[in-house]
Amino acid sequence: MMTQNAELGEFLRNRRAQIKPESVGLPATSPYRRVPGLRREELAHLAGVSADYYTRLEQGRSITPSESVLEAVAAALRLNFAERAHLFDLARPQPVCARRRVAEGQRVRSGIYQLMNALPGQPAFVLDRRMDVLACNGVGRVLLTDFDALPPAHRNLVRWIILDESARVLYRDWDDVARQLVGIMRLCAGRHPRDSRIVEVVSELRAKSEDFRRLWADHHVVERAFGTKRFHHPLVGDMELDYEVLLTAIDPEQVLLIYTAKPGSPSQEAMNLLASWAVPAQTPLDAAGTAAADAARPHQSG
Repeated sequence: MMTQNAELGEFLRNRRAQIKPESVGLPATSPYRRVPGLRREELAHLAGVSADYYTRLEQGRSITPSESVLEAVAAALRLNFAERAHLFDLARPQPVCARRRVAEGQRVRSGIYQLMNALPGQPAFVLDRRMDVLACNGVGRVLLTDFDALPPAHRNLVRWIILDESARVLYRDWDDVARQLVGIMRLCAGRHPRDSRIVEVVSELRAKSEDFRRLWADHHVVERAFGTKRFHHPLVGDMELDYEVLLTAIDPEQVLLIYTAKPGSPSQEAMNLLASWAVPAQTPLDAAGTAAADAARPHQSG
C-alpha cells in the first residue's frame, strides 16, 4: 500500500477534480484548464495558502500542515464530515502509541451473544473496525452467510461482498453497497495505516477484483451509520431492511450491526420465515460445551 503522504496527495487530487469551476465563481472553460475540476492555483487561492505549499501537499512531500491549513483546505474542497476526518488522518497521523491496538482474535462478550439471540427476527452481526465479522446470530447467518464456517482469513464483510458471487445476487443495489463498504474500509485504512489485517484484506482485494480497484481508486470515504438495504434472498424473495450500527460497551472497536423490517410489512413476513430456519448463535464456551457433551454421549450403532 502507498505511504500516508502519497495517499494524501491522491485524495487531494481526486477531490479537487470533482469541484466544478462554475460552482466557485470561475469560468467553466479556460485556455489554462486542461484537467477536470479546479487547478491547483485556484484551490490554493480558495484555501488561502500559497500555490507552492499546496502543490507540495499534493505531491506527497514530507510536510506537516497545521490544523488551520487543513481546515482551510477542507473548506475549499467542500469536504463532508467523513472526508474531513480522512484528510486529517492522512495529513497528521497519530503516533503509534496513541492508537488503540486491536487484539488478535478479539472476543465477543457473552452478553452480546445473549442480546443477538434475543432478537430472533432481526439479523445481527458484531464487526470490528476492519469489517471482520466476529459473531452473528442465527437469522444473520441465514440472511447473508455462515461466516463461522469460512476460514478465519475470509470472515470479512467487505471481502465477502466483493468476492462472493452470491452477494452480488443477494444485494439488489450491489454497486451502492460495495461502494459504501469500500468507503468504510478506506476511512479505516487512513486512520490505521499500520494495521496488518487491513493491509492484508486490501492487498488481496486489489489483486483479485477489478471492481475493488475501481472503487478504491475513487477515494470515497464514509462513516458507519444507518440506512436501508434492498435484498433479493433465494429463499424468501425481495426484502427491504433498515439497519443501525451501534457501539458496544467496553470495546469501542466493536460495533453491532442490526437489520430490522418495518412492522406488518411483507419484508417482516419474509424475515419471520427466515428466522424459523435459524439456529441461535453460540458463544465459544457454549460451542465447546456442546462439543464436549457430544463426545461424552454414548453413540448407538446402526
